[in-house]
Amino acid sequence: MSTTKNLSKRQNGVAFLFLSPWLVGFFLLTLGPILGSMYLSFTNYDLFNPPVWTGFDNYRKLMGGDPRYIQSLKVTFTYVLFSVPLKLGFALFIALILNRGLRGLGFYRSVFYLPSLLGGSVAVALMWRQIFSYDGIINHFLWTYLGYDAPSWITNPDYALGTLVLLAAWQFGAPMVIFLAGLKQIPQDMYDAAAIDGARPVQQFFYVTIPLLTPIIFFNFVMQTIGSFQAFTPSYIISDGTGGPADSTLFYTLYLYEQAFTDFEMGYASAIAWVLVGIIAIATSISFLSAKYWVHYGDEG
Repeated sequence: MSTTKNLSKRQNGVAFLFLSPWLVGFFLLTLGPILGSMYLSFTNYDLFNPPVWTGFDNYRKLMGGDPRYIQSLKVTFTYVLFSVPLKLGFALFIALILNRGLRGLGFYRSVFYLPSLLGGSVAVALMWRQIFSYDGIINHFLWTYLGYDAPSWITNPDYALGTLVLLAAWQFGAPMVIFLAGLKQIPQDMYDAAAIDGARPVQQFFYVTIPLLTPIIFFNFVMQTIGSFQAFTPSYIISDGTGGPADSTLFYTLYLYEQAFTDFEMGYASAIAWVLVGIIAIATSISFLSAKYWVHYGDEG
């Protein structure tokens, strides 16, 4: 019995030894900064002087009507509201086309996935800024073929955010691959049975494909919503870090960055970050609560 206990302890020790790099990283690089930022959100801290406890002052300032904070909320919610459905719509459309058994499927899948792979890069944001600038490709096409002298899309407050929504939609590769995997799992017998009952392709899509794909739609929706709330690089690069023009591209995360590393209001920035955590948690909770009304799993009766 004692030999068995010693062997068990030795095995546990080996397990903890292999887990130790992850445990050290979790406590020092993840949990520690999380708790530190929570503490700083209740302080006045400028990176150069010791933090001063101020209680809920930072949160009162947020709720008291900071105009640029309110604008960042409006911009971010607008971005999420339009970019997520548009991206998922494009992803599902392309996945349906690729699911028809095209030759070179692996090649097309890689090509469509590439923008998502490079989605957070500075190079893509710079390319997008050049495309939608006054002398960019879009305006060159409109002038050459339509004779329309279009504005600079990225410097016009009415259109700047729209260019970022289009950039998000263009990066549909990741959800597309997941949709394609889900489509491969739908039995062909379901479509054959629907066709025998007289269902047309459009009816098969709405009454067979969509219901059986709802778990995948739900997963993609939650992941893309969380990612959209955290978007930063496109706004920072295309607006030169200002959120312009006229704060029309002032993402929530960009305003957080400005407060932390431009104005050195680290305590206020920490409060902004924790409010974002709350917003994402509420949005995710609402998604999960609503899932029971429209998400259908194969093991349900």
